[in-house]
Amino acid sequence: MAANSTLWVATRKGLFGIEHGRIAYTAFVGDPVTIVTVDSRDGAVYAALKLGHFGVKLHRSDDGGRTFAEIAVPAYPAQADAAKAGPTLGMIWALEPGGAAEPGVLWAGTIPGALFRSADRGSSWARVESLWDRPERAKWFGGGADEPGIHSIAVHPHDARRVIVAVSCGGVWSTADGGASWQNRSAGMRANYVPPAQAMDPDIQDPHRLVRCSAAPDVLWVQHHNGIFRTTDEGRTWTEIPADRVSPSTFGFAVAVHPKDPNRAWFVPAADDEKRIPVGGRVVCTRTVDGGRSFETIDRGLPREHAYHLVYRHALDIDATGARLAFGSTTGGLWESVDQGSSWTSLFPHLPPIYAVRYA
Repeated sequence: MAANSTLWVATRKGLFGIEHGRIAYTAFVGDPVTIVTVDSRDGAVYAALKLGHFGVKLHRSDDGGRTFAEIAVPAYPAQADAAKAGPTLGMIWALEPGGAAEPGVLWAGTIPGALFRSADRGSSWARVESLWDRPERAKWFGGGADEPGIHSIAVHPHDARRVIVAVSCGGVWSTADGGASWQNRSAGMRANYVPPAQAMDPDIQDPHRLVRCSAAPDVLWVQHHNGIFRTTDEGRTWTEIPADRVSPSTFGFAVAVHPKDPNRAWFVPAADDEKRIPVGGRVVCTRTVDGGRSFETIDRGLPREHAYHLVYRHALDIDATGARLAFGSTTGGLWESVDQGSSWTSLFPHLPPIYAVRYA
């Protein structure tokens, strides 16, 4: 691992900071850490926890992960009628820094499906009511969770007012004015889990994960519930990658895009929705270098038989240089590639189940 680079791994039983192939930092050992993010603007590390009876917690480190302090969590406004139970925070499913021109701004996506914004590094949060109040919300529903959730947030690198979020199941939504108004950006997506007449409905799509290319921010990739999709016009139209180009499967949860080359993207597929294991018990990474016209299937350094690893939405990441990738699995395997996914090295085979990985 490059000098001064830390790979953060959020797991069911703690947060681990890995440097030079060893665990350099640990935090919250024994507790479920659902998401981790690093703010490149000031170096702060944020970790969200889901503690069951004790609720959701959020912590920030200002010393590179050596120590953490608890900060506020997003909270749903009180109901006007106190006798009626309103929504409550179930999980922080996405956590992203704002743009370079907005120091201190953070965005959080939650279950149930709400977007929150903080202007003070997480000391306080406000729900983005303009998205919460969209009438289309009535059509949203849960995918893997019982309720819809926002799991992907992509801030435009040159204009912090332009933010795109992905909802399972509620499609892709975009704002160009910092959240004052929203438009559905799911045209071209297809859902195979509803009657055919509803398959193209933009408000019920299930994008499993959405990522944006930093150098070409109009290009985004989505690993959808039933395929891989790409846009070159910031989500106004999406193109589905033909399934016969990708072996062994187009089903999965994770996707990463090269920060400088929008044509390079990586996936870690599973068999299908009903069998969330690698096809044939063989873990592979699929890679395209030409915008989805062709794909490679790579297993060098990965388990080739009797392997049952699943990679969650946030458990695949690429560093800021585009040279290194890492992914972790539900059975605690962690792998890293230093050659853009051509080969992989096992870093740790027996970590707790991995929810998210993130390069600092």
